[in-house]
Amino acid sequence: MQVNLERIAHVRSGDKGNTSNIAVIAYRTEFYPLLKQQLTAERFKAFYRGAIKGPVTRYEVDNLGALNFVAEGALGGGVSRSLSLDNYGKALSAAILGFPVVVPDAYGHLLQGR
Repeated sequence: MQVNLERIAHVRSGDKGNTSNIAVIAYRTEFYPLLKQQLTAERFKAFYRGAIKGPVTRYEVDNLGALNFVAEGALGGGVSRSLSLDNYGKALSAAILGFPVVVPDAYGHLLQGR
């Protein structure tokens, strides 16, 4: 079944200059392999449809069941230089929660929310 990322993970974010840092943390160990397989740096960047101008680097933090994405050129020149409040790192991290993830039907009872 396909669900939004928010059903299997939560996010944390930060920003510095024109770079956004977004961590995606699996709610359960069963979900982490799905994240690693489906949420690649390329798919992460494509999800934002051109809002991220620079490269995206993905770091795997296996012991925590987390993926950390560093997105360069993601904040319209930087928080203090941009008039667009929607480009802050927190807005970008909230948006990725809508990323579609395919989850085995057998995991249905493990999903968060509805």
